[in-house]
Amino acid sequence: MTAALSSFDDLRASLGASLNVASMVERDGKIVVSPQSTEEVAAITSYANERELAIEIVGAGTKRGWGNPVQANILLETARLTGMRGHSWQDLTATVAVGTPWAAMQRTLAAHGQWVALDPLWPETATVGGIIATNDSGALRLRYGSLRDLIIGMTLVLADGTVAKSGGKVVKNVAGYDLHKLMTGAFGTLGVITEVTFRLHPIPAQTRSWSLSSEAAEPLGELMLKVLDSQLSIQAIQLRASSAGYALDVELATLPEVLTLQVAALDRLAESVVATSLVSQDQPFGAREELFAPAGGLIVKATMLPSAVASVSSEVVRLGGSAVTQATGIMYARFPDGVAAKALVALRASVTAAGDGSVTVLRGLDASASPWSAEGVSALSREIKRRFDPNGILNPGRFVGGI
Repeated sequence: MTAALSSFDDLRASLGASLNVASMVERDGKIVVSPQSTEEVAAITSYANERELAIEIVGAGTKRGWGNPVQANILLETARLTGMRGHSWQDLTATVAVGTPWAAMQRTLAAHGQWVALDPLWPETATVGGIIATNDSGALRLRYGSLRDLIIGMTLVLADGTVAKSGGKVVKNVAGYDLHKLMTGAFGTLGVITEVTFRLHPIPAQTRSWSLSSEAAEPLGELMLKVLDSQLSIQAIQLRASSAGYALDVELATLPEVLTLQVAALDRLAESVVATSLVSQDQPFGAREELFAPAGGLIVKATMLPSAVASVSSEVVRLGGSAVTQATGIMYARFPDGVAAKALVALRASVTAAGDGSVTVLRGLDASASPWSAEGVSALSREIKRRFDPNGILNPGRFVGGI
């Protein structure tokens, strides 16, 4: 009998009736558990921590390949941690379990004309917990802020089984430490999130998107900065770059009676810089997902100042790649396998030369070639991990530097 299978029998006996047979199985030498409450998660982490058994936390698996792979004894699936746990539509807040698919949550909120104003990758499949763990966000970040700005409270289970709550269920709650900000983007290495409370926004009365094309990135980059400096009701902006050329996508969100005036102002601004008119587009902001669609290739996430978006986009195309960059300076770029290693070095140099920025490999190169390796990991990051998870059982090695 393997050590993992022995632990499986031990875990079942330890938890008693709290986990039924259907929610705990042995698969490929691992214990696979699917808890349906915070208390069950706490019992599992407490058991694993006492025996120093590694836990990998998995939602829908859409971003499981991001970061370093995890060698775990226990696979903790969040598939049964689903559903709305509270919706105070008058206060524009909602609490949801982390295994809930993002799009399912949005459809429930839409019944009251509200939403969590975030556009993550693969919303129909990706879970709330997975999106928070990877700190994913799209072009809506320009108007509504990042994921950390939209989370006002969180329930989480620490490595030793302690259940902790951060923030609250009202927007103005300021009590306690903002642990939820620390957990966002931690890749599940500091705690197991079970419930999240979001601040909500009204769904815009009307939105419309337009695109402008150019053979060069610089005019579109100039236009993007002018639009950002304008009084227009901009909801999202992104610059697409590929060997076929460049395109700037702009989305307006305002009242229907104001939209016509806003479009006319945007068109005049575009013609003054690019000397071309706007072209209406239905779904231009799905381009980020298209980068991930083909198998293979190197995919990176880069950050930069908005003023550097055009020059770095040009460099990506010169290196043989394609990119989608938000006006906030967050870029997702893809390079073919044949140029991946060379392109990564050149892109890092380009981002560094442009000012403050970073490049993170999401897919395509092993850990030794990516920023997920130990180089540059701060002592503070390691100490935070030690304080929250001294035995290193939560998603061990997943984060930067093997944290």
